[in-house]
Amino acid sequence: MKSISLPKRYVIVMLTFICTCVCYIERVGFSIAYTAAADAAGVDQSSKGMILSTFYYGYACSQVPGGWIAQKIGGRRVLLFSFLLWSLTCAFVPLDPNRVTVLVIARLLVGVAQGFIFPSIHTVLAQWVPPHERSRSISLMTSGMYFGAAAGMLMLPNLVKLRGPQSVFIVEATLGAIWSLLWFMYASDPPRSDLPIKGKQKTKGENGVRTMQNIPWKRIVLSWPIWAIVANNFTFHYALYVLMNWLPTYFEMGLNSSLQEMGSTKMMPYLNMFIFSNIGGVIADHLITRRILTVTNTRKVLNTVGFVVASFALMALALFRTADGVVLCASVALGFLALGRAGFAVNHMDVAPRYAGIVMGVSNTAGTLAGIVGVDLTGRLLEAAKNARLDLTSPDSWRAVFQIPAWLCIFSSFVFLLLSTGEKIFD
Repeated sequence: MKSISLPKRYVIVMLTFICTCVCYIERVGFSIAYTAAADAAGVDQSSKGMILSTFYYGYACSQVPGGWIAQKIGGRRVLLFSFLLWSLTCAFVPLDPNRVTVLVIARLLVGVAQGFIFPSIHTVLAQWVPPHERSRSISLMTSGMYFGAAAGMLMLPNLVKLRGPQSVFIVEATLGAIWSLLWFMYASDPPRSDLPIKGKQKTKGENGVRTMQNIPWKRIVLSWPIWAIVANNFTFHYALYVLMNWLPTYFEMGLNSSLQEMGSTKMMPYLNMFIFSNIGGVIADHLITRRILTVTNTRKVLNTVGFVVASFALMALALFRTADGVVLCASVALGFLALGRAGFAVNHMDVAPRYAGIVMGVSNTAGTLAGIVGVDLTGRLLEAAKNARLDLTSPDSWRAVFQIPAWLCIFSSFVFLLLSTGEKIFD
């Protein structure tokens, strides 16, 4: 009986899915564990925002260097190094809210390490995945983020309750070590024979990322389609990081709902992202391969639908005063933002397949800056509300927190409609 052998590129895509899943278990896990430890220690909201946003400073610094290094030595090696670095940091750093310096250094280091991951993944996938499979491959890979966030929201609050906040770090380090071993055993650089070639496509131009000599930095910086990707990446991550880092606080303090008592409902926003991300990828590839829409129009339609629907859900979020209502709004908002990733998040591989890691690094730097601004600004908004003698259980204390990303979604969708293209503009 013959054994079924998957094409190697499918194995690579699945490993990148697991990679992003583990990364987001770490990010959600730190938010949950630190929030529990900080609340027990009486840390104020502004200080919490500072610690929660520290990760993004390190993350921002390593995005473009990560893409450049991945172009030079290969994304496969950079991914392995990154995972080992952040896993070891989680394994050996104590979670003590009173040791602020230690936590800041640790979160910066984890941020730097994880900053290499997405540019490296896009460099790897640009080498392995042919154009007609890109939308669903990128969507599957990115949906690992949401699956990981959903799994973290479901399991880690109970782990904190049973074993304490530090136990989350141990679990994260273990998962990182397991993935590193799988990547070491099964990942490889692509032989040209593994990639299916359609028509007159050439693998060297599309997928020979490491053969290029000079990166056209000036053209990248001055390109309006690249700026459309950057603007939408910023908005997507502003909304995602604000909800990811502050929803636990909103449930606990804004609604007086315990995460431990919410059961599986608290994972629904991220599970919805997982589902809608893959739906978006399948729809995009179907529209393109059947020639129902051009690549340009496919990206614009999915991006616009996703971001506009998300904006209305974000505006409505603070109006709901029950945990179920907030979960519903957050699920709609994050689900349609994930659908929109079939627009802007794949677009850099349309316009610059040879420089996919570099362009991803540039746009993801903007997304990371959104994390720094959004997470820290939210803490300051809530602290200002307290100073104005507003109760954090009042909707007025949280309205601006959710309206800012809502208006950004509307603005970014118009930018993408006006400036983006699905045509290759960098040879």
